[in-house]
Amino acid sequence: MSGEFTNERFPKSALYAAGALIAASIVTVGSIRVGVLPAPETAPQSRERRQVATIATRDFRFEDRADGALLVFDVAADRLVFIFPPGSNTGFIRGVMRGLMRERRLHEVARTGPVTVAQWADGALTLTDKSTGRIIELGSFGHTNRAAFAQLLVPYAPGGGGVPAEPITGKAPEAATMPFLAGDG
Repeated sequence: MSGEFTNERFPKSALYAAGALIAASIVTVGSIRVGVLPAPETAPQSRERRQVATIATRDFRFEDRADGALLVFDVAADRLVFIFPPGSNTGFIRGVMRGLMRERRLHEVARTGPVTVAQWADGALTLTDKSTGRIIELGSFGHTNRAAFAQLLVPYAPGGGGVPAEPITGKAPEAATMPFLAGDG
């Protein structure tokens, strides 16, 4: 049985086609990089071209408290506006901020600077780090992760009341609603 396929050869046409596809990809990417071909339009460039307005925008500064809470400060008001207690669902926010801090360290800029969260009229939600020029399209991470940052803009949206008088405290997940975290499942 092992000798049945000894005289069969892989079709050369398939190898030539694969090589041509790889070569075309390299030429296309190289042409875009050196400016021969135009680069695809990014989401921020598209919004600028279409003159999409912002619905709400705010500069925030994030800090970790010793007990594990995440503190969110409104930079313009110089006030603590959100407290996410230890155990609350802030993993995505913390992960994004860790990535931004790493990028700031690589650019050798202050790691304590604010980031801008903006809600756009076309439904997009962005996070902008002006110190590095990085723009993150938060919608690309899924609805739940987008909502983690969207909740920060609720007080600042039209009809939202503005800067909260007292910090808004997020709720820790209840063990009964998450049995896989509580060890019940």
